[in-house]
Parts: sequence; C-alpha cells; structure tokens
Amino acid sequence: MTSTTPADWIGSSESVADNLDVGHAARIAATLGQPAPAVGDALPALWQWAFFIKPVQADGIGVDGHPARGGFLPPADDRNRMWAGGRVTFHSPLRVGVAAERNSTVIDVREKVGRTGALLFVTVRHHYLQEGALTIEEEQDIVYRQPSPPKLTGTEPAPASQWCETIEPSPLLLFRYSAVTFNGHRIHYDHPYVTETEGYPGLVVHGPLIATFMVAAFRQANPDARLDHLSYRGLRPLIAPTPFEVAGRVVEPGQAELWAECDGTLAHQAQLRFSA
Repeated sequence: MTSTTPADWIGSSESVADNLDVGHAARIAATLGQPAPAVGDALPALWQWAFFIKPVQADGIGVDGHPARGGFLPPADDRNRMWAGGRVTFHSPLRVGVAAERNSTVIDVREKVGRTGALLFVTVRHHYLQEGALTIEEEQDIVYRQPSPPKLTGTEPAPASQWCETIEPSPLLLFRYSAVTFNGHRIHYDHPYVTETEGYPGLVVHGPLIATFMVAAFRQANPDARLDHLSYRGLRPLIAPTPFEVAGRVVEPGQAELWAECDGTLAHQAQLRFSA
C-alpha cells in the first residue's frame, strides 16, 4: 500500500481463517479459570479475541511488541497503542472445532486532540462467519496517543451493584492471556519497559481481558440470559497486581450496566442488551 496519511488506510481489509481448535480453547479456559468447552460447544463470549490471529515474524514487530504499523493498520510512529473499546453484536455463538473466518476492514481513522495530546483513533469492523453464517459483528476502537503520563486515577464513583466479583491480576494471568491471544504488547509482561518507557507504575491489565471478565460475571449472575449487544470502553488502566472488581446491575428489562472498579471508582464500563 502506498499511502501518505493515516486516513488513506480506510478500506484496508484482511481475512483470517481459524478452526477454533479445542486444545487452544482449553488453554484459554485454564487462563480464565473457566471450564473447558468440548468440540461442538459454544465458544464463550469474547473468547474469539484469542483466535483469528495473523502471526507476524519477529522482524516485523515494533519496539512496543505490536506488529510494525503500515500494513493492515495505518502507521502511527512514536505513539503508544491502546485498545480503547468497541461494540459487539452477538447473532449466534461460534462453535469450538468448526472452521470459521474473520473478515476485517478499517472503517474510520480520525485525529483528535485530548488532554494528553494528539490522539489517532482507528475503528476496525470484524465479521465472524461459520458455515456461511454471520455469527458476530464487532467494531473495535484502537487509539494511538503521543507518549505522555497515563491517567491512573478515577473520578467517577462506581454505582451500587447487584453482582460483584474480585479479580486478582497476577503477572502470571497477564502473561498467559498475552500468550493465548498472541499479544506481544510489552506493557503486559515487560516490567522495565512499561515503567521506564511508557510511564506506568506496573504491568497493565489487558482491556479485552477486563471486558471478558465483566461479561463472564454477568453470565454467572444471569445464567439464562442471551447476549445481544455489548458496548464497552476503557476509562483508565488497571495495574497488576492490585485487585479490582467486575460488577454490574440490570437497569431495566433486557439492559444491564457492567463495569470494572478499583478503589471505588470506575476504570472500565459497558452497556449490555440481552434477552431471556
């Protein structure tokens, strides 16, 4: 691709096939402390993030551990990349051990100026298909920010919850989630890098991992609910090994608020639509 501005990447696309291997599903389950699904079982919500990985050789990895930019995603030199949030529509579950594919397209690239400097927002749309049927639609928001001190404290109090679980994000948990998602981003496992280069006080908990725990807590509290649509975003990072809570409440029939909190203030939040 011969492009001169990040916006030229709008329309960039790629497809990745995966057989949703049952052995890999068992490794994800062990990482998350969940039962391992069998062949033909529904893949639990948001576990698709540990599949459909396009591997990159070591010489194609940037300093931060991410694939070097300028291929599928636009270049954003000298900026730190973060998963900011997204939206997921659940049509039907993916099934373990059945061939599937993910078709991805960059649908928006926008430059903004925030409190920490210039920000580049990239939105990627994913369509997950299995046996010719669309199972999941997803939009993922990625932000590239100029190096600056990260925002570490919360300002919005967490509301009263109807369910709550405590998560202890050990370095082992972060390492294993990086492994099962083939995520080389060094902020999750390289303590000298994350503290000396990116300015965090410790290892950063993965945003997708937090979202996965939030949804799992909802499913534990509402086992008969069918997920329809999830919209989620990160407000501030969570730092290992400080424990945090994933919690939520049903605000009206078919709608729930989910969040992750630490020290009584919100760190991540989500809105979930569901049906009986």
